[in-house]
Amino acid sequence: MDHQGISRRGLAGLALGGAALGLSGCEGKPDTELHPRSRQFPKDFVWGVASAAFQTEGALDVDGRGPSVWDTFEKKPGVIVDGSDASVATDSYRRYADDIDLIAGAGLDAYRFSISWSRVLPSGEGAINSAGLDHYSRMVDGLLAKGITPYATLFHWDLPQALQDKGGWKNRDTAYRLADYAHAVVDRLGDRLKRYIILNEAAVHTVFGHVLGEQAPGLKDIGQLGPVTHHMNLGQGLAIQALRAARSDLSVGTTMALQPCRPAGGALWNRLASDGLDALWNRAWLDPLFKGAYPGAMDDFLKGVVRDGDLAITRQKVDFLGVNYYAPAYVRLDLASASHIAPAQPPKGAELDAFGRHIDPSGLFEVLEMVRRYYGNPPVMITENGASDPFGKGPAIIDDTFRINYLRRHLEAVLAAREAGSPIGGYFCWTLLDNFEWDLGYTSKFGLVSHDRATGVRTQKASYAWFKALAASGALPSSP
Repeated sequence: MDHQGISRRGLAGLALGGAALGLSGCEGKPDTELHPRSRQFPKDFVWGVASAAFQTEGALDVDGRGPSVWDTFEKKPGVIVDGSDASVATDSYRRYADDIDLIAGAGLDAYRFSISWSRVLPSGEGAINSAGLDHYSRMVDGLLAKGITPYATLFHWDLPQALQDKGGWKNRDTAYRLADYAHAVVDRLGDRLKRYIILNEAAVHTVFGHVLGEQAPGLKDIGQLGPVTHHMNLGQGLAIQALRAARSDLSVGTTMALQPCRPAGGALWNRLASDGLDALWNRAWLDPLFKGAYPGAMDDFLKGVVRDGDLAITRQKVDFLGVNYYAPAYVRLDLASASHIAPAQPPKGAELDAFGRHIDPSGLFEVLEMVRRYYGNPPVMITENGASDPFGKGPAIIDDTFRINYLRRHLEAVLAAREAGSPIGGYFCWTLLDNFEWDLGYTSKFGLVSHDRATGVRTQKASYAWFKALAASGALPSSP
């Protein structure tokens, strides 16, 4: 889950240097609300919830699982704000049947979860760990038995530590290991598991994990930006090819954290900064997939990295594009900084979420319009969207009307985008259960269901009942 977007402290560390910048397709709108003509979703619209393996599974040393970069990172002093770890999380490795019952109880069609690469290939390559695949096989069977369609994300930030020791995503070889991993999964599960998402929010993992050092693997090296970006794009293309070669009956996509990149105050000079961020955050991932190219602002970072034939591999047909959306980013030009980019505050008086980000449903409409207009209008799934409680170590808010309002307003944007011509086929709420929220530990709570870490008790929130009613009728209420 992209809980940070571009942080105020982190943005200034991005060294875009003198790269040529085009004009961004992301511009702000004065009205954050959307007003669709109809409030009825089609009967075949997919309703689901999303999660990630490291945030939920626990059982980090069970059944032959190898360590991931997050196992290593979370042990460093001070990197997790509440000093916690994911050793138990929501205990979903053992309690996956309880998760499935909650999903079925809400009448949802689909569950987006991630597979732990290091459960399948403990060293990231080589011998396959059958016990790890056995777990996901049981999980897929359990979902299908309840009429729930599984959507499996192959890489949700948890690279096997053994591959990181060999250079991680800076090493071109990791792209080929992703393809091998994809093949191992589909070879075992492809007879039942038909829907695959290759990468989750690669921009977040690249910037926060390799440039700013705020997430695993905790590197602070601007030199990693180009190689990591390209090798993840290359690995994605190779993995799509591996899945297609294995079976012809799969639905294959990938998920990106898209956000409008807005110049502070709408000033023309700040457009230079917002265009640069747009190129790095959005177009460095969309362009290689849909156009077989990179934006010009990436040229300096990619020197000596892209080889002949690579861009033919990155450009692949996808059956859907997963879009994760939480908030727009506001930036300003700062000639005193090495990057010429500096973070800016949201507009004065803007409604803010727990992270201090602008709650702006129109931003979701903007990025969907960008995809529709500039990238061939591919089928889209909203693979993440949601709201956190205010940060804290206390219990979750059960009467979470604020979350219901957030979801309702963003679903209005989905309806409006559909009316504008975007073929949006489903919506996955982030998330089912309050879980381990990366470097924020357990202080951030996004779930439709609370999880008491001391007792394991799971309590349905008001938003769970609201989402259940919506999935049953497809009719979006006009108020809570």
